[in-house]
Amino acid sequence: MAYSFNLLGISPILDFFSHQQNRQGHIAQGGAAYVGTHECKLDTFIRSVEEVSPPRGWNLDQAVDAVIQYWMTNEGYVRHWQQRLQDAGQESLPKIWV
Repeated sequence: MAYSFNLLGISPILDFFSHQQNRQGHIAQGGAAYVGTHECKLDTFIRSVEEVSPPRGWNLDQAVDAVIQYWMTNEGYVRHWQQRLQDAGQESLPKIWV
């Protein structure tokens, strides 16, 4: 199985929660996950992937590797979203797709 990771943007917490609730009925084992965290940091994203991997039957090592590879090859994009999160304030979080 191949894994991909992408930062999608910054979202208000309540909007993200609503999106997650709407998707609950459509999540298939092994399917994509949309995850939000309060920090735009590598270790935080890795923890998020570790939390969603088991119920989806993912290969955790491969999923985490996708996050690390993205982080290492997209430094400018990551810094952009780190700044946008700081600008948005504490009521927002970065959205990621795995």
